[in-house]
Amino acid sequence: MSWRDNLRQVEPYVAGEQPKMKNLIKLNTNENPYDPGEKVREAIQRFDANRLRLYPNADAENLRHALASYHHLEDEQVFIGNGSDEVLALTFLTCFNGEKPILFPDITYSFYPVYCELYQIDYHKVPLCDDFTINKEDYYGDNGGVIFPNPNAPTGLLLSVDDIKDILDHNRDAVVVIDEAYIDFGGTSCLSLLDDYENLLIIKTFSKFRSLAGSRLGAAYGNKEMISHLYDVKNSFNSYPIDALNQAIGEASVADSAYIEENAKKVMATRKRISAELRELGFMIPESYANFIFISHPEVKAEYLFKELRKKGIIVRYFNANRINNYLRVSIGTDEQMDAFMAGVKEILSR
Repeated sequence: MSWRDNLRQVEPYVAGEQPKMKNLIKLNTNENPYDPGEKVREAIQRFDANRLRLYPNADAENLRHALASYHHLEDEQVFIGNGSDEVLALTFLTCFNGEKPILFPDITYSFYPVYCELYQIDYHKVPLCDDFTINKEDYYGDNGGVIFPNPNAPTGLLLSVDDIKDILDHNRDAVVVIDEAYIDFGGTSCLSLLDDYENLLIIKTFSKFRSLAGSRLGAAYGNKEMISHLYDVKNSFNSYPIDALNQAIGEASVADSAYIEENAKKVMATRKRISAELRELGFMIPESYANFIFISHPEVKAEYLFKELRKKGIIVRYFNANRINNYLRVSIGTDEQMDAFMAGVKEILSR
């Protein structure tokens, strides 16, 4: 018997590469290419560093109120966490404690099975359809909970609010979690369903839509009882997850939402243009409602394209995984970045 036998062994989530190359066009981690806005910069400049010697507000109450007002909810319906990954981790720990397996797609955010292994939660991966869409009827059976991103990742495909209502109607006794990390790039949020479904929890992030991937802020929205349980678990783990500067940044971002919404429109316009250009080159692309596209070419292997683009200083995401090993996920950058990406793709295809 060794002390090593008492260590928990898990296979961790592998985040997108953060390379140190200079003059890089980084299109691999779905970061927003536009800055977070003048109000965020002003909040950082105004921040009194002396506040850092004190503990921050434990529940980020001002930011919680700002988000509640923005989404037309009550403060008690909002949970704030240190990035949506922490919110997800606490959600798994809080909401998925039954004896039956939870359900999520076989092609989806790869952190979900990691949380299940870490917390020893039984789970079942539900295969997507051949076209990568979610078949809502697959989630009607007996289960211990349901979770999926909408739009899904890495496909970018969107499930309609009506289809999600059907899933909720067939799962009244289980928590249904909708991960809306990318919903603000063309989809319709399920926040309007919260009054009708007490088993619904919606998770959002500041990383994508609000250009704050480096700030680490996420939120969950649900009925007051579910949110109170999330706070109970959070406060049993870390009472002060959001530092004072991050709370100020978050409040400024919410106040600058009109500017941020215009940036999202830019991303969507670029996504539409680049998708059309790639389809003209023979690429197959599911209709994306996220700030990325999922592309495959029938004649050029994804891994080869990934490596050749990297030689040009253009980084995209390659998943060497079942069913999607001939696809690349490409984050939408600025028009200039995407023009460079297209030039690289055309040069590679011309060989």
